Amino acid sequence: MTSLQRIAQTLSLAAFLILLGLALFPVPDWAPVDAFLRLDPLVLVGTTLADRAWVAALAPAALILVLTMVLGRFFCGYLCPMGTTLDITDGPARFPGSAGKRSTQDDPAAPLLPPPSQPSSGLRRVKYLVLFFIMGAAVLEVSAVFFASPLSLITRFYTLLIHPAAALLGDAALHALRPLAQHLDWTWAAYAELHQPRFTSQWFLLLFFLAVFSLARWSPRFWCRYLCPSGALLALVGRRPLIRRNVSEACTDCGACQRRCPMAAIPADPLRTIHEECITCQECVRICPVQAVTFQPYHEPKRAVRTSPRFSPQRREALLAGLAGAGTATLTYTGLLEVRDEMLPGDISPENLLRPPGSLPERDFLARCIRCGLCMRACPTNTLQPIWFQAGVIALFSPRLTPRRGPCEPECTACGRVCPTGAIRDLPLTEKTWAKVGTAMILRHKCLAWEWNKKCLVCDEVCPYDAIDLRRVATHSHPVPFVDGRKCSGCGFCEYHCPVRPASAIVVDSMEALRIGVGSHKAQGQEMGLMLHIVPPDQAGSAPLGLETPETAFAPLPGAVSEEDALPPGFTP
Repeated sequence: MTSLQRIAQTLSLAAFLILLGLALFPVPDWAPVDAFLRLDPLVLVGTTLADRAWVAALAPAALILVLTMVLGRFFCGYLCPMGTTLDITDGPARFPGSAGKRSTQDDPAAPLLPPPSQPSSGLRRVKYLVLFFIMGAAVLEVSAVFFASPLSLITRFYTLLIHPAAALLGDAALHALRPLAQHLDWTWAAYAELHQPRFTSQWFLLLFFLAVFSLARWSPRFWCRYLCPSGALLALVGRRPLIRRNVSEACTDCGACQRRCPMAAIPADPLRTIHEECITCQECVRICPVQAVTFQPYHEPKRAVRTSPRFSPQRREALLAGLAGAGTATLTYTGLLEVRDEMLPGDISPENLLRPPGSLPERDFLARCIRCGLCMRACPTNTLQPIWFQAGVIALFSPRLTPRRGPCEPECTACGRVCPTGAIRDLPLTEKTWAKVGTAMILRHKCLAWEWNKKCLVCDEVCPYDAIDLRRVATHSHPVPFVDGRKCSGCGFCEYHCPVRPASAIVVDSMEALRIGVGSHKAQGQEMGLMLHIVPPDQAGSAPLGLETPETAFAPLPGAVSEEDALPPGFTP
């Protein structure tokens, strides 16, 4: 690895991790926390095809494609966080027990190590087949980008796996140091705590990335060489870069460059180069003992017999991969949970599938969402969780609200702020308030007030939209809750705080969710008759209790408790 590449990769990975660290409510306005995700050309092409719309936020990926025509696959070698992470893990994976030792690859004078066993060169075609599979599905408006986009995968790795583990260990360290901090009168350290998010997909992510890292035992950067569809797209664009590897007549055919190339882009003849595989790391320049290798603007070679070979999938293979993707997309349309028209009878959608506020309509949402996990990272209450197969295969890993885990903060707009593709609209707070995600429903057979005739008004007290009223009914001696659907945003505060265990007696489902791709949520909500507004905390809770049912008023029941005694201790009407 050259010094230039090492510096570029270090700065790139550091910037990537810093931006991920800033992706937490409140997200700074100046921080482009989704910048790296907007650089992935696969996300640009796949999302544009699947959604049938140009996503302006992904324009930086188009610039990467243009630069690739000039510089080759520089993005893979210098900027991609996935490639940098693989370079970090490849050493220990290839040489177990060598952690902490100085790699011979960093020493040009060190003897050449025998190259690891190389998979068949036919494996180079696999990444192209993955690319054509994704494109075939996208043509039929089904996005499979999230399965293999390197930027989406590596963001998911750091946000949903590494960050929770680091937070857990950090909080454990703070607890261990607490006695010392108290002894030294370090108040800030004595009471410091780290927020510990928890997610549902950590075991899958762990096994997936362990498999990817372990493949380095067969060849370095196995993912980049043989599997990465973004690399395949860049390879197609950069087959004939303007700046490319050149070898002078001074070459002694020693084979050093061929054996050190991390992408196996140099065949047996070192004068030749597989340019679509070259990531311009310039390791060959550094290792050449006679300085015969340079990277410079291309010119016609003097010896035509030394033309460089090219690897690409056969047309039949590419066609079959595209048809396989289209066939997979077709198959998803036959699924019972596939949403075609949410307003027509016959469509089945999980009633508890709550999307983040500001989400596009389901079909458009799934076409744009790349499952990067950035919205889940940014959520301050950890309510956003990746789903599995509750909404079909094509919705795998997409975010959903889980009110029992945490409510949706009324004044938080972080998920829309960090979404790189616009699957969740970046709404101002005045609009987000009207982005209704569902409606709360009371399960009377479980409710302490309704079923057990006990004093309870938790849901009424915590509702930030004043959507729950406590009323007296003839059959109960204590007031019971009613939900006003016009005021309910589906935030989930009631479900989160409900004291009934294990499952809440009040739940939020997606009924009457307001999801639009364009236009004003407020205007649309007012047309629907909604009355959504955030109530200040000191005004939360019902007005003084009356003696009424939804239809009529009743006189106090004989033996009923007074209004002063009707509330649990510690609560006021």
